Amino acid sequence: MSEEAAKMTRIVSLAALTVLDLSPADMVSCAAATGYSHVGLRLNAATTDEAHYPMVGGTSLVREVRARLDDTGVKVIDIEILRLMPGTNVADFEAFMETGARLGAEHILIAGNDPDEARLIDSYGRTCDLAARFGMSANIEPMPWTDVPDVKRAARIMAAVDRSNSGIIVDAIHFDRAGSSSADLAEIPVERFRYAQFCDAPAERPTTTEGLLHQARAERLAPGQGELKLKELLGALPKDIPLSVEVPQMMLAREVGPFERARRLREAMRQLLDSA
Repeated sequence: MSEEAAKMTRIVSLAALTVLDLSPADMVSCAAATGYSHVGLRLNAATTDEAHYPMVGGTSLVREVRARLDDTGVKVIDIEILRLMPGTNVADFEAFMETGARLGAEHILIAGNDPDEARLIDSYGRTCDLAARFGMSANIEPMPWTDVPDVKRAARIMAAVDRSNSGIIVDAIHFDRAGSSSADLAEIPVERFRYAQFCDAPAERPTTTEGLLHQARAERLAPGQGELKLKELLGALPKDIPLSVEVPQMMLAREVGPFERARRLREAMRQLLDSA
């Protein structure tokens, strides 16, 4: 970790989505080389379009990732992604969680994709219980196109589950696009916030689900380079909460490599924190 990174007042992590053009092992090396203390890793691909890596179980790639973590001192802040769907069998998550524990992951990112809220609450509660066995928290990320579209719905589900390791991930772009507010965050117990994802975007919101998905997965802006109310969001979140820089930039990636993009984004995050 660089001296500059060590001076940052918050943990700043490099999210997997930011550098999906790298393998998981190279994500660790990128985080170390560009000043991040932590990294997020995708053990399960989020879409059929992205590269799929053998990142669950005792694979050679998992061993390589573990070696690079040991060599660099970078830590894993979260692993992703688990989707809670109508046919979910929570027991199927065990190998995923075992691998995360082997890599020293602190948190798990979860998407709620079940329209039956009672069933979703049940599967989420059992996921929290399984995650607790491996020393990790299980955190729902509200996303406007899922069955947990906003902070209010996530808060209701967490309250119903009532597990000490349940949590919520606030992602700046989803928070804005869902129309959530700082008042919504104030209703959630502070211990439910373990880390947040930061990026920026234009103020104008896409009007279709396809537009929301494309912007969120492919074309975000660096923190401070758009019009989201990031300083207000920082003020509404617990002080010194770790921040994961999640900024996919597919067009820029055609011309700028992942290490340079990660470096620029870390600098943009530093400037935002300094100004806030």
